[in-house]
Amino acid sequence: MVPEGAAVRYAFVAMGASLGGLNAVRTVLSALPSFFPMPVALVQHRMTDAGGELAFVLRESCALPVREAEDKAPIEAGVVFIAPPGYHLLVEGDHFALSTEEPVEWARPSVNVLFETAAESYGRRLIAVVLSGTGEDGAAGLAAVERHGGMALVQEPETAYANGMPRAAGQAMRNEMTLPLAAIGPQLVALSRQA
Repeated sequence: MVPEGAAVRYAFVAMGASLGGLNAVRTVLSALPSFFPMPVALVQHRMTDAGGELAFVLRESCALPVREAEDKAPIEAGVVFIAPPGYHLLVEGDHFALSTEEPVEWARPSVNVLFETAAESYGRRLIAVVLSGTGEDGAAGLAAVERHGGMALVQEPETAYANGMPRAAGQAMRNEMTLPLAAIGPQLVALSRQA
């Protein structure tokens, strides 16, 4: 249990994006240094038959290793893990799990599923990030993050290509930090100093 008023030592970043999310994700990841100390898990909505191009594209602008998450793979610090197309990405303690259960908010992978399971595993040590996208995926997950004491960073809807997810996220929480897109990566770096 963290004493009241003590600094939180963050340990995990969960990120969700949809329409317009690729450029947003690239902007955030490009701000993270090669020594960024936390694992990053990403749900980017995409077609079920999408190939491995997303990891390739993100590697071009990211100093961290980028790979698709695998079922039962251990969670490693300083690595960006991407939910494979057609699979929910779950956090189960010290490893990931993949699931083909029904879509949530019409999406598989679902941002809500990632956020809810990460909140259960990491509690106050979790940072959840919502970027550009349509719909409301991520909002219910952020409510779970808040219940478990985690932190939420939400892209300012005005800076998002599609503002549905950021708007829904802002309505789901009382204590989110809403930031312009360009400020989210630097904020993660600043928070990582408590990691």
